[in-house]
Amino acid sequence: MDELEQIREKKMHKLMGQLATPSIDKPIAVSDRNFDQTVKNYPLVVVDCWAAWCAPCRAIAPIVEQLAKDYSGKVVFGKLNVDENPETAQKFGVQAIPTLLIMKNGNEVDRIVGLLPKHQLEAKINTYA
Repeated sequence: MDELEQIREKKMHKLMGQLATPSIDKPIAVSDRNFDQTVKNYPLVVVDCWAAWCAPCRAIAPIVEQLAKDYSGKVVFGKLNVDENPETAQKFGVQAIPTLLIMKNGNEVDRIVGLLPKHQLEAKINTYA
């Protein structure tokens, strides 16, 4: 195999890895440090911006956990604590929590602000899944 073929094969493996959504059945921790890489690594990521003191955030947490199980292999869910990660929250203009950022191919395509029932969250996510 010549050098050009090796480079092509390596790039193809990288591209295929980016296109495939792994079966992750629980939300992953997202931070200021790993946010950009996380949303670039997976085709569709829903990031739950929350804080420990926020009652609606605690109420939506089990719904996000269930959605992560239900959409495993299609959507990756992440959790971003806005108190511990103010840079990302500020970058995306998160002014109310909970806010769910819907990230497709590394870009924000939509957001959900506030506590909504599971079926409404699913309807919005299904637009992109």
